[in-house]
Amino acid sequence: MNLNLKNHSVAVIGAARGIGRAIADGFVAEGCSVRGFDRDKAADFITAGDVASYMALQDFAAEFESVNHVVFCVGIGSGKFGFPFWNLDPSDWARVLEVNLIGAVNVAHAFAPKLIKSGGGSMLFLVSVAGQMGSQTDPPYSASKAALINFTQCAAKDLGPHNVRVNALAPGMVKTELNHSIWAAGQKKRPESEWQSFDDWAAEKIKKVSHLGRWQMPEEYAAMATFLASDHAKNITGQTINIDGGQVMHA
Repeated sequence: MNLNLKNHSVAVIGAARGIGRAIADGFVAEGCSVRGFDRDKAADFITAGDVASYMALQDFAAEFESVNHVVFCVGIGSGKFGFPFWNLDPSDWARVLEVNLIGAVNVAHAFAPKLIKSGGGSMLFLVSVAGQMGSQTDPPYSASKAALINFTQCAAKDLGPHNVRVNALAPGMVKTELNHSIWAAGQKKRPESEWQSFDDWAAEKIKKVSHLGRWQMPEEYAAMATFLASDHAKNITGQTINIDGGQVMHA
């Protein structure tokens, strides 16, 4: 399938590794000009900064003469196992919401004028299946992603008249540092005699939650992200698309 994205300008926020890096590489493979933003300057095409800083994102947006597509691939957890929720303190919520939700809002504010000036394009937010099912593993993370799903719909309505499409992409079980941190936090709540290796924990969890019984890979999200940026998806907006092995099914 020819996506006709050659020479499009793309901003990928959270481009240093994992799904964000795979998405950046996916757009490059389609012939796009890609610039990344991340707190870790892992490559020359990345500008270092914190998504919690609106000023930093405004400066990053100013690097673009024009932009066609913006992708937000940032997500952090509390670093604690949240079941029941009172295992956490209210103070554990602030940074998660600041990065996962307010960071996305900062990106939308910084880039919406650029997308409108370009005459249209797309914005994509990486969310999570956790934001659709009240996952108890890390309530601040789940709540932040649920809020971002709702903001996706709000932004899609506001930007639709300007020919800018806004969607959300929800991962399930993906081999990234975030899943590894969830495993580590969970082990701390177990007696030492019940500790599991990451591989054993992941195999057990995948068997329990994924109907296809396998990991999802970062490259799958890159394929969907580039498709959603293309004219093949010109009538898709305000949607949350799950790539989750069947983890979330709405009756």
